[in-house]
Amino acid sequence: LADYIGHRHILGDGMPLAVAIAQKKPFSRLRWGPPGCGKTTLALLLADAFDARYIRLSAVFSGVKEVREAVAQAQQERAIGRKTILFIDEIHRFSKSQQDSLLAAVEQGIVTLIGATTENPSFEVIRPLLSRCQVYTLGPLSTEEIIGLLQHAITTDELLSQRRIVLTETAALLRYAGGDARRALNILELVALSTTSDPLLVTDELVSQRVQTNPLAFD
Repeated sequence: LADYIGHRHILGDGMPLAVAIAQKKPFSRLRWGPPGCGKTTLALLLADAFDARYIRLSAVFSGVKEVREAVAQAQQERAIGRKTILFIDEIHRFSKSQQDSLLAAVEQGIVTLIGATTENPSFEVIRPLLSRCQVYTLGPLSTEEIIGLLQHAITTDELLSQRRIVLTETAALLRYAGGDARRALNILELVALSTTSDPLLVTDELVSQRVQTNPLAFD
């Protein structure tokens, strides 16, 4: 969790989430933010920080049946004194009845719900579920955060750390990434895989050339 980049407004010292981690008291919440801002990564790290069972569902592929199975697993974990974090990606895609199936488990504390959405939850999530969750808005990563993320990847990523990579220019990479951490990492990986020079000097010209010749990779 210490390596997580961004969103200090909820993770900084004294902020609600930081306090909850320190006290080992998770609470249900919805995260609203654009793709690639770290919603899923943060959920996984928090499950570890709270020493909780982590169950992940995607609203695109899951329904009431999968929710009930997750709640049943959480009840078994609760019987032995272990918390369960239920992470639902794209929760705005759940229908009203599917969201209704979460209410009792969240209300009774059987699961700690973390929902991720790219849509405004005030319009896409039912009011009873909203009232049981805190809503946090996560924005795109800043220029400094994207660069920090890339520098971290250069030294720790299994693929990138095998090369000597130097970010000599970053304007084009940042422009194509648009605050999306996943896209920034994908671009850097594309440049590394398609360029054999060692050391690899990442320039604006090189990035623009590689991205424009592989447009479908960023569709």
